[in-house]
Amino acid sequence: MTQAQLEIQLVAIVVAASCALPGVFLVLRRMAMMSDAISHAILFGIVIAFFAVGDLASPLLILGAAATGLLTVVSVELLQRSGRVREDAAIGIVFPVLFSIGVILIARNAGQVHLDTDAVLLGELAFAPFDRLMIGGVDFGPKSLTVMLAILTLNVAFIAVFFKELKLATFDAPLAAALGLAPVLLHYLSMAIVSITAVGAFHAVGSILVVALMIAPPATAYLLTDRLSRMLLYSVAIGVVTAVAGYWLAHALDASIAGSMATVSGLLFGIVFLVAPRHGLLAGMRRRSRQHRQFAEAMLAIHLFSHENSPDAATECHKDHLSGHLRWPRDRAERVVTQSVSDQLITNQQGNLRLTALGRTMAQEWLVQ
Repeated sequence: MTQAQLEIQLVAIVVAASCALPGVFLVLRRMAMMSDAISHAILFGIVIAFFAVGDLASPLLILGAAATGLLTVVSVELLQRSGRVREDAAIGIVFPVLFSIGVILIARNAGQVHLDTDAVLLGELAFAPFDRLMIGGVDFGPKSLTVMLAILTLNVAFIAVFFKELKLATFDAPLAAALGLAPVLLHYLSMAIVSITAVGAFHAVGSILVVALMIAPPATAYLLTDRLSRMLLYSVAIGVVTAVAGYWLAHALDASIAGSMATVSGLLFGIVFLVAPRHGLLAGMRRRSRQHRQFAEAMLAIHLFSHENSPDAATECHKDHLSGHLRWPRDRAERVVTQSVSDQLITNQQGNLRLTALGRTMAQEWLVQ
């Protein structure tokens, strides 16, 4: 592995971790599309800040982008609170306007500057090792790595300091307000963090991958755990796996690194969506199948319980009469009887069905419900 390859992967890993942390709260607050809005709208802030200072390396570009991110959030909420448009419609109105203004300003006034829409939208991690941070003749590595390490530190510090407040404001904002925790202020601080993270990752990976890394790993982690602390850790871990696997996929296919990473993030989500132990699609299908089976066994137990001491018990409790009494197809009745015998709920003696003590208890419990 060459030094350039190592540096590209390090940049990707730090970007993925930085994006995953604020992305957790966007997913939990059902504001995933806000990341898309912010990551596009901040182009307007970058352009305005560049026109003001004339330097693409100026930290004021980050401040301008963060301010635009907050402007986007405030504008969306004002439109939503007006009661005339929903949040999704407000997002669809605000960010295309700001993004389009940024594109127009670039096309009209920055044609000779390395600030183009292709770089903003797609990014190119392969160029990261060529943009070095030199201080006093000392090479400190890629600039994007230093910038994203600083942003990652900021994100970790923000979540560590305000973890309890963020947790309460995310899951119960009215209670947080009643306790004086200022959930609105926390919301805007969180959006500022999202904006800073997005613009920091802009030059290295572009807005498309920013959205993918900010939403896909947290959404994947959301399917794996119900604890916020674990979700944060899982999101970072999944983001790191996405970064490394995406790079080597791009290397194998000779394709776009950012595109490969976004593809891997989608594939990981798809796999977890299917096989997650509690919230996956297959787990849900197994759970519904188990519930249907348990319900059928309970119906059979209740039927036998209600007729076990009646004069016609021999007829009513015979396997051949279940289809008529419970309106089950014969093959289903056979399956329910076989499963009930296996679960030791009933006994089957030449077609005559009798409840066991366990089956009688289950029938009584269902009748009480």
